[in-house]
Amino acid sequence: MQLRLHNSLTRRTETFVPADPARVTLYVCGPTVYNYVHIGNARPSVVFGLLARLLKRLYPNVVYARNITDVDDKINAAASGAGVPITTITDRYTAAYHEDMARIGADVPDVIPHATDHIAQIIAMCERLIASGHAYAAENHVLFNVDSYADYGRLSGRSTDDMIAGARVEIAPYKKNPADFVLWKPSSPDLPGWESPWGLGRPGWHIECSAMAEAHLGDTIDIHAGGNDLMFPHHENEIAQSTCAHGGKVFARYWLHNGMLTFDGRKMSKSLGNVLVLHDLLDRYPAEVLRFLLLKGHYRQPLEWSDTTLQQSRATLDGWYGVLRDLADIDVPPDHMEVPASVEAALLDDLNTPDAFAAVAGLANAARAARSADEKRDAKAALLGAGRLLGILQQDAEQWFRQTPSGKVIDEVEIERLVGERAAAKKARNFAESDRLRDALLAMGILVEDTAQGPRWKTVSTDDRAV
Repeated sequence: MQLRLHNSLTRRTETFVPADPARVTLYVCGPTVYNYVHIGNARPSVVFGLLARLLKRLYPNVVYARNITDVDDKINAAASGAGVPITTITDRYTAAYHEDMARIGADVPDVIPHATDHIAQIIAMCERLIASGHAYAAENHVLFNVDSYADYGRLSGRSTDDMIAGARVEIAPYKKNPADFVLWKPSSPDLPGWESPWGLGRPGWHIECSAMAEAHLGDTIDIHAGGNDLMFPHHENEIAQSTCAHGGKVFARYWLHNGMLTFDGRKMSKSLGNVLVLHDLLDRYPAEVLRFLLLKGHYRQPLEWSDTTLQQSRATLDGWYGVLRDLADIDVPPDHMEVPASVEAALLDDLNTPDAFAAVAGLANAARAARSADEKRDAKAALLGAGRLLGILQQDAEQWFRQTPSGKVIDEVEIERLVGERAAAKKARNFAESDRLRDALLAMGILVEDTAQGPRWKTVSTDDRAV
């Protein structure tokens, strides 16, 4: 089965055919590092990191790039507000972003370009665009001439008037067309700046990605991906300036866009004030629960974020880890953990993670029903193989149940002591003491289950304690 992807440019799901199977290229728009990212910003890193993982199963050489935007007006404002140098802000939040991505299991890109390391390439691209008539200098700015590119608007499907209104563009006297966008802009002494043919200045946001993609992946890349909120103006402008800078060559052959996270039915965004910061969420919930929820819905669809969906995600993972805990005595060599065909087929169908998780649920059911040692080994191997590709079920099953809802490991010695006291009280038919200890443990977030093999405990969330 071949990989099929929904191409935002053609609005069709197409069979993926790389330009060069010996070097497949993927570029994903990364963060602007002026603060901690919100959970919605993590979705493209998780989803398209999974795509990179899948591509690496199919092709011998995949180059996955995800950039860091470390020069931007939002960064300038944050540094000014804090009274610190720009690099204090960018260094801090770049490190925090990498730490948070590692915790949530997002695949590490092969290349992580920083905009400030590519100023020379950005200036060179501006010069080529001016020389070819696709850009012009005016009042220490360099602007892209939208009228020079006939296909402007093809990706987003917007008319020029709609794009001007939607982008809330600056109507500046030095622009030939209100839709013309900035490639380079002047910097005052208090702002980051680099010497250029147009004076001290800094790049516009859009050309940064074009220059970084060109430097590391070439003039034409196979897949460009990011959130659908970037389709216009960012990706539209990337296409225009890159195509024109490269003499008409196609910039990206496939465009993939993930849907936004919603909270109470509204898009999650800093401007609406309804964001949930990933750094904080990782201290409140197990990282794997957050990853599972980000992959639970199809990547192209909006994803509703709520306490209910979090609880459902934790419950699903609890069920699957419960199967692995029941099979703890079954040894599975790592080379037996192959990816089941049903899971891979789902992902090859435009990263259909809902179908992939449905296949995992089937594997878990098969593992529960397994009777012979061979059946149990094969079923456990399939479940672990599926989890390894999806980035789940890789923890020790017993430890999974012995972490708090925030993902932190608890004081097992104390818990075991109380569980033992409860078992002794129950054996002595002191049911009042047994119930007291049960309730004390539940108040601590510990649910004790009596099984044929003896008492077994696990952590539960606050909402589960009343059950």
